[in-house]
Amino acid sequence: MTAKHYTLIGPDGTDVLSTVPGTLGGNRRRKIYGRLDCRSAIGSLPTGYAKHRVFFADEATAIAAGYRPCGTCMQAEYNTWVEEAMRSDRL
Repeated sequence: MTAKHYTLIGPDGTDVLSTVPGTLGGNRRRKIYGRLDCRSAIGSLPTGYAKHRVFFADEATAIAAGYRPCGTCMQAEYNTWVEEAMRSDRL
């Protein structure tokens, strides 16, 4: 039996094959990552969101690839990101 492979995003933003599925999902266009059960992401699937869906092994990889936390499903992480962005004037 052949092992299933999953396409994840690596820390440099490129696609990598993994035998382990991602723990977080994201949107390639909006550069957002969040939980796989995020109500905002799930609600966006009928509008074509799936075309831009990406997956990450973990949060550190998502951040290294330049993605920010989702304000819906990762509110604490998002608030920290906003505070840090305001301090560094990234917003």
